[in-house]
Amino acid sequence: MEDIKAHRSPLALQRTVAERTIGHVQAESRTTRLQIANFSFYYGAFEALRDISMEIRDRQITAIIGPSGCGKSTLLRSINRMHDDTPGARGKGMIAIDGTNIYAHDADPIMLRRRIGMVFQRPNPFAKSIFDNVAYGLRVLGWRDRNAIAERVEQSLRKAAIWDEVKDRLKSSALGLSGGQQQRVCIARAIAPQPEIVLMDEPCSALDPIATLKVEDAMLELRRDYTVVIVTHNMEQAGRVSDDTAFMLMDSQTRAGLLVEFGATGNIFTNPKDQRTEDYISGRFG
Repeated sequence: MEDIKAHRSPLALQRTVAERTIGHVQAESRTTRLQIANFSFYYGAFEALRDISMEIRDRQITAIIGPSGCGKSTLLRSINRMHDDTPGARGKGMIAIDGTNIYAHDADPIMLRRRIGMVFQRPNPFAKSIFDNVAYGLRVLGWRDRNAIAERVEQSLRKAAIWDEVKDRLKSSALGLSGGQQQRVCIARAIAPQPEIVLMDEPCSALDPIATLKVEDAMLELRRDYTVVIVTHNMEQAGRVSDDTAFMLMDSQTRAGLLVEFGATGNIFTNPKDQRTEDYISGRFG
């Protein structure tokens, strides 16, 4: 994985944020799509997250940053209840999509996951053709019209910024693609059923710099239609693509993940309110 501290010059980070802002549509006053309020998460008696609160805006990219072990991925996976099958795992508090608490007793996790797409750390295409990878979720949902499926597959590959690279080889195995191409096919697969929210857990950690930039281009395209939440160790990536940033730390005594600061990315990187945020961004610890 790329050395985090190589990205931590405050001047370089300020320049990254400034460059990203030029020519980029400024974050309008978006409605809140995802609300996290006083949310804690436990594995048995162990408190993995403590009292997390933030409001994630519709059709914006929110980055979650922080040192390893601070609960970033746990928080991300809590948003689509991926921990449900883990013995002793439970959430306390509220994570709400459009005002509906997904941790309510009567919440349906299957319906929830239809509203949320997930992209993992390492590309995980199925041993199928490129076309069948992207069409997979549509067929699970009962789609049978071949023309409609083909239209949605093309649309999804375009939004994932890979259509031009694969349009002449859709029947070829996705396993024959490069790692970066595989990850963008996985992004297309995640958005084909048109979820409302797309979660990305370190989506570029296994990719080279060129492939990383192509995935970032895809993220910026996705924000036109989706609410995107990414976990990343790459500070410059957070500065390049995100509208808002959450900085997390691990409590040194209890080892619970804590939210230190949340706000507009430009403010977090250039004018943080908490000294711990400044220390992390400047490379003084982490």
